[in-house]
Amino acid sequence: MRVTEDVTYHFLYACSFYASKTPTQIQTVLGSCVSVCLFDQRLNFGGINHYMLPVWKGEGLATAKFGNIAIDKLLEKMLLFGAEKKNIVAKVFGGADSLGDNAIFEIGKRNIQLAEDLLSDYHIPIISSNVGGTVGRKILFHSGSGIVYMKFVNNQENKNDTENF
Repeated sequence: MRVTEDVTYHFLYACSFYASKTPTQIQTVLGSCVSVCLFDQRLNFGGINHYMLPVWKGEGLATAKFGNIAIDKLLEKMLLFGAEKKNIVAKVFGGADSLGDNAIFEIGKRNIQLAEDLLSDYHIPIISSNVGGTVGRKILFHSGSGIVYMKFVNNQENKNDTENF
């Protein structure tokens, strides 16, 4: 994490999550991984995770590598900071099938489905998303406003246009 001109920046590595009441610009890069951005609309703060696999099945460590753990831990952190579930909205990104439609394990699709199912179970609405496809994404989440900027990675069709979600 670095701070310049009253702005805090953080690069989010895979298998981790980040939440803070201090406005922070958080960047990550996704392929088949998924990031869920949570934002409390009343308190104006948020957090984000970056997970690689959908479900921890009880073997090994229960880490943010797995979507069910990463989403739970991020939500726990938000609630610890004073957020209420009724004020939280979500934005979901990633889940690319970078190996093509014939990928055996469909990790990206399963990561997306896990996020949608778990957020639905928690009654947290997904207000924006950009998921699936065959190319990765670079996202920049502004935790103090809930705004997410996204670019496709190595996508000639979009020429790396930035979209606001």
